[in-house]
Amino acid sequence: MPEKQNTIKAPVTVSGTGLHTGKKVDLTFHPAPIHHGYRFKRSDLDGSPVVKALVDYVVDTERGTTLEFKGIRIATVEHTLAALVGLGIDNVLIELNCVEPPIMDGSAKYFVEALLEVGIQEQEADREYIELDRVIQYKNQEKKIELMAIPYDHFKVSTLIDFESHVLGTQNAVMEHIDRFSEEIAPSRTFVFLHEMEYLLDNNLIKGGDLSNAIVFVEDMVSDEQLARLAKVFNKPDVKVLQQGILNNLKLHFPNEPARHKLLDVIGDMALVGKPIKAHIITNRTGHEANVQMAGLIKNYEKELHGKAKIPNVDLNATPVFTIEDIQRYLPHRFPFLLIDKIMEISDTYIIGVKNVTMNEAFFTGHFPDEPVMPGVLQVETMAQTGGMFVLNSVQNPEDYATYLLRLEDVRFRQKVKPGDTIIIRIELIEPIRRGICYMQGQAFVGNNVVMEARMMAQIVKKEIK
Repeated sequence: MPEKQNTIKAPVTVSGTGLHTGKKVDLTFHPAPIHHGYRFKRSDLDGSPVVKALVDYVVDTERGTTLEFKGIRIATVEHTLAALVGLGIDNVLIELNCVEPPIMDGSAKYFVEALLEVGIQEQEADREYIELDRVIQYKNQEKKIELMAIPYDHFKVSTLIDFESHVLGTQNAVMEHIDRFSEEIAPSRTFVFLHEMEYLLDNNLIKGGDLSNAIVFVEDMVSDEQLARLAKVFNKPDVKVLQQGILNNLKLHFPNEPARHKLLDVIGDMALVGKPIKAHIITNRTGHEANVQMAGLIKNYEKELHGKAKIPNVDLNATPVFTIEDIQRYLPHRFPFLLIDKIMEISDTYIIGVKNVTMNEAFFTGHFPDEPVMPGVLQVETMAQTGGMFVLNSVQNPEDYATYLLRLEDVRFRQKVKPGDTIIIRIELIEPIRRGICYMQGQAFVGNNVVMEARMMAQIVKKEIK
């Protein structure tokens, strides 16, 4: 049985301090509809703008992963996203009243606890995985960084760190299955070397940092004056270095907690691909920059695979299921707005239509007549008419009904459509038609290339009797 998408049953808020801003932050997870994915909402800004959690919008990977869209930033998103991935939650709106989530204890533990408190809600749509058929690899030889994504039957992550330090040398961690995330990975806190932390403090870069949200490793001898200064800065009675080369601010949850936290970061950064992954991710000395590079490679692979896998194998010389005369009996459109020419296949879950683009189309008179290109809005309309045929075919006496487009999502135009092209449109049902509402995913092809794709929601309505 296919796995279903999940959201949460109710909103839940986690409050704390932003690591870099030092400001009080309220983060609220909200339930979201199917295919929504992860999105951040800045409620502190005019219009409450929303930024999708996608690798396309990463603008900074220095000490965290930062997104930006149209000037709106969301910083250090990786721990929040890791919590959602780790619990198998697909669709959530993450509302913030600041530029960054609260740092909490430097792990994903508190986000996981809050999400589990309200519970997970199964949704009426199948989960869409990215499944690999080859190895994807990223290397940075100068920094000795290597990441691989290997085809696998579920999501597994293995990570190795090596800071070439006598206090933090080589460590490795493995998450065999995402079901182990909450217990084995989520409590793992971020870490920093003392000399790095002092630099950040001196440059006023971690206004919300304290000794309760990071493991601090000490490589060099530290004077009593330095320890006294740290105690004062972080409002602690005393600060000292333990035998393991860490400050006495906290006890390790696991002997390899730093490696586990790096694994947590990998999970959070891989969420930016936009879909759950079935693969074994293996990393060596990775960081946010390399993670994001790898996420981009996987997303590009998915785009290529998605385009190739759904190319309809259509015999254009075969007898259509619906001719243009049949289409006119179903649809109210007429010249110049009847755009679909024939329907080649139709079932309970998909439809394939054909549009022949000729120089005689009325819109070419005014739309780049010296270099004619089919307008994108008319490509969408052609797809919508194909979807209308699919919906009307599901009812008796279709001539008594009309279909209306309610919503368009993720519309993308990938290549120009020109006179002489034959567009093949394939539309699949995303979920069963309920109460006259149809949710569909469509792709338009010219030859072996995807030229346009979109998600559409339409409603079927009985015509008024005149």
